Amino acid sequence: MSIVLREFARLRAPLFAVLAALMLAGCGINVIPTEEERAKAAWSEVLNQYQRRSDLIPNLVETVKGYAAQEKDVLTSVIEARAKATSIRVDASTITNPEQFKQFQDAQAGLSSALGRLIAVSEAYPDLKSNANFLALQSQIEGTENRIAVARRDYIEAVRVYNTELKTFPGALWAATLYRAYKPMETFTISEQQMQVPKVKFN
Repeated sequence: MSIVLREFARLRAPLFAVLAALMLAGCGINVIPTEEERAKAAWSEVLNQYQRRSDLIPNLVETVKGYAAQEKDVLTSVIEARAKATSIRVDASTITNPEQFKQFQDAQAGLSSALGRLIAVSEAYPDLKSNANFLALQSQIEGTENRIAVARRDYIEAVRVYNTELKTFPGALWAATLYRAYKPMETFTISEQQMQVPKVKFN
């Protein structure tokens, strides 16, 4: 009997450690880091798509310049907006820094707006509109804009799940004890200008 008790006493500590690990795993101890990694991966995809768009712009500008050089203001605004968007330092801390995130979002919105004006200008130039290179670039830009929208949607959802986990039980418990350095992440917002319904006038 004493041998059984001694054996039990010897195995008690490892058994307790295994049991504690199983209980903690069942309590959601890993949810916060898992959701943080998911949100960071979604953020990387957002950056990847914005970079893809940025890489297409010089070719688009050169193509338009060949047909619509007189649209200097529009071309300059695109070039300047791209320069501003690519000059903003973006790293892993951007998604937890409201000021940095807003700078990034505003610069990307400015570039989207300038690109929209450039595409609109092309309507006035039939030769440009029928140019194969321009059509291919326009199609790639449009496809990239769609991918940006999907990447942003996925990022917003990943951040919603992560931020909710930080604020609700049992995640809030873990956030207050083990994961104090984990901060809520920023998400994209829609500007007031984008929310306004366009006014349609019939003559």
